[in-house]
Amino acid sequence: MKLYKRTNCMAFQILFIALFVLIYRIPLVFSYPVEFTDSMGNHTIITQSPIRVVSLVPSVTEIIFKLGAENTLTGITYHSSKLSFRAENKQIVGGFFSPSLEKIEEIDHEIIFVSKLHKEVMERFDDGKCQLINLETESIADSYKNILLLGRIFDKKDNAHRIVATIKGEIEVVLKKVSKIPLSNRKRVVRVMGYNPILVPGDDSFQNEMIRIAGGIPPVLNKKGNIVHITKEEWMRFNPQVIYWCGKNSTIEKKFSDRPGVRDVDAVRDSQIFSFPCDLTCRAATNTGYFISWLSSRIYSDEFIKEGALVLEEKTAGSRRIKIDLDYIKDARILYSTIYDFLNKTLIVDFKMPLSIVSTLEGGRKAIESVGNHYSSPPCWAIGHKLGLEEIRSKVYKVIGRSKDKASFLFTGADMDNLTIKKESFKEMGVYALVTAGVESNAVRMSRDEGRFYEPGTINIIILPNMKLTPRSMTRAIISATEAKTAAIMDMDIRSTYTSTVHQATGTGTDNIIVVQGTGVEIDNTGGHSKMGELIAKAVYAGVKEAIFKQNGLITERNVFQRLTERGVGIFDLVSQVNCECKEKRSSLVSGLEDVLLDSRYASFLESAMVLSDDYEKGLVEDLSSYELWCKMIAQDIAGKRVDEIMDLVEMNDIPSVLKMAFNAILNGVYHEMR
Repeated sequence: MKLYKRTNCMAFQILFIALFVLIYRIPLVFSYPVEFTDSMGNHTIITQSPIRVVSLVPSVTEIIFKLGAENTLTGITYHSSKLSFRAENKQIVGGFFSPSLEKIEEIDHEIIFVSKLHKEVMERFDDGKCQLINLETESIADSYKNILLLGRIFDKKDNAHRIVATIKGEIEVVLKKVSKIPLSNRKRVVRVMGYNPILVPGDDSFQNEMIRIAGGIPPVLNKKGNIVHITKEEWMRFNPQVIYWCGKNSTIEKKFSDRPGVRDVDAVRDSQIFSFPCDLTCRAATNTGYFISWLSSRIYSDEFIKEGALVLEEKTAGSRRIKIDLDYIKDARILYSTIYDFLNKTLIVDFKMPLSIVSTLEGGRKAIESVGNHYSSPPCWAIGHKLGLEEIRSKVYKVIGRSKDKASFLFTGADMDNLTIKKESFKEMGVYALVTAGVESNAVRMSRDEGRFYEPGTINIIILPNMKLTPRSMTRAIISATEAKTAAIMDMDIRSTYTSTVHQATGTGTDNIIVVQGTGVEIDNTGGHSKMGELIAKAVYAGVKEAIFKQNGLITERNVFQRLTERGVGIFDLVSQVNCECKEKRSSLVSGLEDVLLDSRYASFLESAMVLSDDYEKGLVEDLSSYELWCKMIAQDIAGKRVDEIMDLVEMNDIPSVLKMAFNAILNGVYHEMR
């Protein structure tokens, strides 16, 4: 009887395990095939999770990264090469508008994501050897659909649903906030996509949908499409109160604002002209809610600081502990909170006993029990500008439960989840550098650039030694850390936001440092010849480079297209100003120029020109005659034949002479090759 019962029990257990395995394998078994009809009307069947994918569409690439399926990508355009630090090893196949067919052909792939603009790509690869998939985004609803579909294709359905839920949650908060604003106070908002002639999104575009959700009133022109022309009469009749575009280009902004008629609108008169990153304005993908929140807060910062404007409770919502192995540290963590209805993140380092600190934001402080670094997300920036630092500081301390009498914090626009922690040591001596860095909003060249305020980019550094620094050595540590910071950003060729074509940056306009006193053996020297100074500099140097990498996706070895963008030289803008009566379409010159720069020989030629240009502008190089000969050799090498004269094909007045020579060489080569 006992044997029977045991056997019966075992049989039941086996049956239970089998049913458990079967039930929990069902999602895996039935994940594929995935069947759908793409935007071109093609019926597509995906039978298994893709492992070799080329994405020519930046919005699709962004979604694939966010889903956590980036390992499948074998090729992307240079417009996506800075999506995250995980894009650094992806093959660049050219730009979105004219990808290189040859580069795509060299890559092993089973799927190519294309847009309706990629007709040549579709013709070349429509041979049944790979699947061509077109997922257009005409609306925010389309973006949800595409995210969920890509989640199915890459077997990341849960991630896809989380992404969509996050976007919808962010949009819901904005809708609730703007619902409090009377219709009479709503502002007329236009997104400018070109300035001569003025180009704007069509009535049915997702960009105008974003404006409407943000509480703005876009123009109604009875014109459909992603980009349409707005006449001078339509412009004046609409009279925008807010204008925004993508990227930072002071030259375009000046030309745009100086044009008669164009400048005679409220937005220009009231200086309500804003710029946002192009990967936010030009895509409806994973960051749609984030961008709408930012746009809305820029438009309505005055409304959002009024009493009764809040829709969410201001409170903390979890934390993440970080490890710092120092005797005087009681706790260190990143705290997540909601402040002014938007996400905030705070690094908090609590001490076991009160310590002295030196802060470049607050000066010398004694009896401090906590130091930290507070991140306000971009939707909070305009609000912070209106309220001022003191009110923001009081609000933050209240939410995170700290006192301004016993705490000293820095404030930043760099995401605290991109915090870098570096430790350097020698024998018993050691130091930590806690670094956040963002260099794309307000990097400056000290001694050259004007002192004017911009959104926070901010390189913030907290120095935590394992020995006791004297007041003298605490202040000297600031110099060692600053020199190391500047060395890091110059070695990475980070450009000044204001004079990017000619100057490297030396820092950002809002950099700050806290040096903590520490405990133990007393140290009186942290200068360049001291061991502690060396350790501080090494930790800061490594920390700044890694923090820039995390925040901005920039590495020292980044591609030539990205480096040109950082200098304010866009490929399309450059070619659109070509001064020649050539029969070839400018689009062919763009394609030819991009193809040439995909070749490492010519990319390195242009990179050499960048270095030479900087030294020439400084006066370190005077004679360019030998470089002129090199330019002619490059033109002939590209053309594959003799080029008797280098024509001046570049009319951009604000481009440095060395770079102009380099581009003339390449464009002449492309021009003669096409003839």
